[in-house]
This record gives sequence, C-alpha cells and structure tokens, in this order.
Amino acid sequence: MYEPTVFTRQNLQLHALLLENQPWFCARDLGRLMGLYLAERMVSKLDEDQRQTLEICYHGQTENMLMLSESGVYALLVYHYSPGHRLLREWLTHQVVPTLRDKHQPRSTDRPMLSLLDWPEMSLSLLHWQDEGWIRLRDMPYLLLNRTRRRAPPSKNWFQKMAEYFQPSSHSTR
Repeated sequence: MYEPTVFTRQNLQLHALLLENQPWFCARDLGRLMGLYLAERMVSKLDEDQRQTLEICYHGQTENMLMLSESGVYALLVYHYSPGHRLLREWLTHQVVPTLRDKHQPRSTDRPMLSLLDWPEMSLSLLHWQDEGWIRLRDMPYLLLNRTRRRAPPSKNWFQKMAEYFQPSSHSTR
C-alpha cells in the first residue's frame, strides 16, 4: 500500500505520489479537477506505461485506485482541452510536482526546498531557504483576503435586525 500526498485546489483534493522518482496522480481526483469522470474507458487511449492501478490509502481506507503518470495527465489535458485546464496544468507543473520531488529528497540547508501549506479552503506554496519560510508575493492578497474574511464578525440575522428596529429608543420625542 502506498501513502499519497494530498494536495488541495478549489476545495478538491488530489492524491499524488512519487514512484521511482516519477509523479503519479489519482485519476478520480484529477477527473474532479477537470470536471470529467475519468473511468477506465476515458483513459484507455493512454499508453500502458501512463496508467496503472495501485493500492493506496485514500481518505483513510485502502483502495485500488487508477493512477496516471505525469505524462498521462498532460496527455489527458490535451485530449480533453478546456481553457481552464491551463491553470490546472500550471498548478501541477509549478507546485504539485516540485513539492512531491522535494518531499522525497534528503533535506539540505544550502538548497531551497518547496513544500505546501494545506488548508481546507486553499493551498499555499512555501519555499524553505536559509532557515526561513518564503511565500510568493502574488499569493499575499489571496492569503490576506481569506484572513480578513475569517476575522470579520458574524452578521446579524433578520430577527436581530428587527428586534433592534422595534426596540424603544432612549430619547422621547414630543
């Protein structure tokens, strides 16, 4: 059984793992991210070395899952082209694959390492270099926006608003 790394994009999870230094992705999760149902028939156009069934830990349970190689994923993104898939490919190429590779290499303090901070609503790439964590400047507005949203006080429901409206005021008018 393999223990995959779980990545989150748009509140959807992607189970991925590194086998012999090659990234493999769960077809079911990738299909959800693409907005498709990737069954065996959909991936049959891929070469044999681009797909395989592996026993992985999926949401805490052992399951046989159809897994796709990195080249298989890129081929499916071409076969089932959609303009939104460009962002998915960029995320896989620039965040997921480097994080998988860095996670499985021995730590070295002289070389930058990429990891992923994973929250239910978002994932954030974190670069470790010279004993410090770094995030991309372009990720800051999104991070700060979510932070301020969480701190906002809850709004009043309609009952509380009506109670305030009909409450007798302390000033009497004549």
